[in-house]
Amino acid sequence: MLFDSHAHLNFGDFEDDWQQVIADCQKNNIWLVNVGSQLETSKKTIEIADQYDQGVYAAVGLHPIHVSGSNFQPEEFKIDNYKKLIESSEKVVAIGETGLDFFHNDKNHGNQKKVFVQQIDLAREFDLPLILHARNSKDGIRNAYNEILKILAIKRSSDLVIRGVIHCFGGTLDEAKAFLDLGFFIGFTGVITFPKVSNLVKVVENIPLDRILVETDCPFLAPQPVRGQRNLPQYVRYVAQKVAEIKQISYNEIEKQTWQNTTNLFKL
Repeated sequence: MLFDSHAHLNFGDFEDDWQQVIADCQKNNIWLVNVGSQLETSKKTIEIADQYDQGVYAAVGLHPIHVSGSNFQPEEFKIDNYKKLIESSEKVVAIGETGLDFFHNDKNHGNQKKVFVQQIDLAREFDLPLILHARNSKDGIRNAYNEILKILAIKRSSDLVIRGVIHCFGGTLDEAKAFLDLGFFIGFTGVITFPKVSNLVKVVENIPLDRILVETDCPFLAPQPVRGQRNLPQYVRYVAQKVAEIKQISYNEIEKQTWQNTTNLFKL
């Protein structure tokens, strides 16, 4: 069995066929978490998940590129709306995606941090893990990974636990180790199958298998064998295969351990 820990079948790219995609996933023992990026897409994750007894789950949150002041369909983060979503369904297993995105050079970095902290508090209130997004500025000067780590370290200074996954990891080995030290998992997408990603290969090589999640981030980032196509949850197998290749262990072991890691994180 495989677990796509980060999918977006709730997005418009799958408006016409998400039912068929999920039917195929269920037939082939592939479980998935659909992840929200705004209030409406978060609602959609629940609408989809509630139609299945098992194997399809939801995460709700406001993506940093949609925070007030952004150029990308900005909206205000109203925490009570998200509380109602969480309370509406037992299928909500995480808060996200949330975090910081400096890539688009928006002048709303202060708002991003404020909303990120609010979503950390929301995760704590409901004892849910965080699904984190991080993207550095184009010039590399603004490092989203380091800023997120600083915020998590401050919030972690109290007795309350913060847990989760840094998804679609694209940082350094030192940054990965810092997230591991905070108790987070590291999520890898089809990007690790691309050429010229020796930095990510190094990360996969040097972190424990029991802290790795595999994901697609579909419809984005289709892995190398199907690059340029719409990504699908079924393609998570290419990510698992690459992890097996890098770590020089069997595919079955990767499949078994990443399944266990994901179900442990989301308490399934």
